[in-house]
Amino acid sequence: MIEILVVEDEKPISDLICMSLQKAGYGCNPAMNGSEAADLLEENAYDLILLDVMLPQIDGFTLMDYIRPMGVPVIFITAKNSVADRVKGLRMGAEDYIVKPFEVQELLARVDVVLRRYHKLDAVLDVGGLHIDTLAMTVSRAGQPIALTKKEYDLLLLFVRNPGVALFRETIYRRVWNEEFPYGSRTVDLHIQRLRKKVGWEHRLLAVNKVGYRLEL
Repeated sequence: MIEILVVEDEKPISDLICMSLQKAGYGCNPAMNGSEAADLLEENAYDLILLDVMLPQIDGFTLMDYIRPMGVPVIFITAKNSVADRVKGLRMGAEDYIVKPFEVQELLARVDVVLRRYHKLDAVLDVGGLHIDTLAMTVSRAGQPIALTKKEYDLLLLFVRNPGVALFRETIYRRVWNEEFPYGSRTVDLHIQRLRKKVGWEHRLLAVNKVGYRLEL
């Protein structure tokens, strides 16, 4: 499932956005201030961030400096409607900018455009010599099918949709197993070892010291 972080301090707006995203089939994680958002970004991997500019504790522009190295696309959401603010947000690396008040359908359309731009919604993915059909849930190399377990397939998709991002073991476990990471567990490492061998990514799916793993393409 596509996971979206919604950083918005006005609860009615946050609730409306999350409800709309969930109805559209997305996972949604709300944060009510910049500090909470920073904590969530350390613990989880997201496919998209909807980011308000005027936030308590850490404002959206400051938070954007923290987000940029992660390579996660950002859509700014704010009540500010001056050209200067929009230009600043886009120059800082935001993919889009939407001004409150907005129509939910417009927001969902912009979310869809950005996710497609980052190939998050592609039904067929050709990555690192692999052909991945997300509708049929099949993986092949040079026309030869590769048999993966459900967990191995989910792991593969997680890394393919977050290339170059160092993912914590705890984050990987929560996204794939949908449970809290058991302290000291080697489950993630063992599954990734098997996945590497099956898809031939011994030199692509890299261990990151004291963190977890990163897909290098």
